[in-house]
Amino acid sequence: MRLAPNLRSLLLAPSSIIFVVLFLLPVGYFFVLSFWRVRAYQLRPDLTFDQYITVVTDYAQSIAYTFGIAFAIAVVTTTIAFAYAYFCRFKAGRFGLVFLFVAIVTLFGGYLTKIYMWKTILGSGGILNSAFMILELIDTPITAFLFSPIAVIITLTHYTLPLAVLPIYGSLRGITDTPLQAARDLGASQTRVFFNIVLPQTRIGLITSFSLTFLFAAGDYVTPLLVGGPHTSMIGLFIQSQFGHRLNVPLGSAMSFSVVVCCLLVITVVALLINRVTRPR
Repeated sequence: MRLAPNLRSLLLAPSSIIFVVLFLLPVGYFFVLSFWRVRAYQLRPDLTFDQYITVVTDYAQSIAYTFGIAFAIAVVTTTIAFAYAYFCRFKAGRFGLVFLFVAIVTLFGGYLTKIYMWKTILGSGGILNSAFMILELIDTPITAFLFSPIAVIITLTHYTLPLAVLPIYGSLRGITDTPLQAARDLGASQTRVFFNIVLPQTRIGLITSFSLTFLFAAGDYVTPLLVGGPHTSMIGLFIQSQFGHRLNVPLGSAMSFSVVVCCLLVITVVALLINRVTRPR
């Protein structure tokens, strides 16, 4: 039964109001502020592009470094998530949902809990160094594990992995057994079935998983602060500093929108690349 246009609009009104009030208005407000100035810790409504020029001249290197780390996290996480989702869908049999449930349950562990867990594991007195010393592989603890880009990549990969598994598994669930069996009956190898049937139908899941992990990693500042150390200066730390310590809201807003635009460009390029790679051969 089709709903009347007026009734449909009425049903959509609450969600539309929430979307406008909680998302569009704050985003629009900070976008306008990104063209203002701060003088004597007071906002001045001057229309200027100085904040964006400052972002390009002073923070371009930090943005590039952040995107390098975020890209590595997104690629590693999406690859592991695909392997895990593929195992749950095609290899685990009736226990597939159990393994999927295990992945979902890890989301309830808490963000800071996982950060401090890896901080404990990778620290000088952590499990990893202790195991190496017991096995007599090292004489002194390795300090390079913690407060490094590797620690950030490991921690954020662990946290975002369940988020990446769900979209890919959803795409794999849409693949029925009929075309797979038909392809095998016609003599197609496992590799050809994978690249011509399975991979093309997981395109949306791969793009979604990459986008979620990339956006989360690019905007995070807590993980670099706690496990990244002084040599892991990601852009999120500078944005947090502008809003929290320097009280330069226009510059912080300009930095945020610059990161958002760059993220959309990267995701667009990666989506086009995934579409090209996953075409049936």
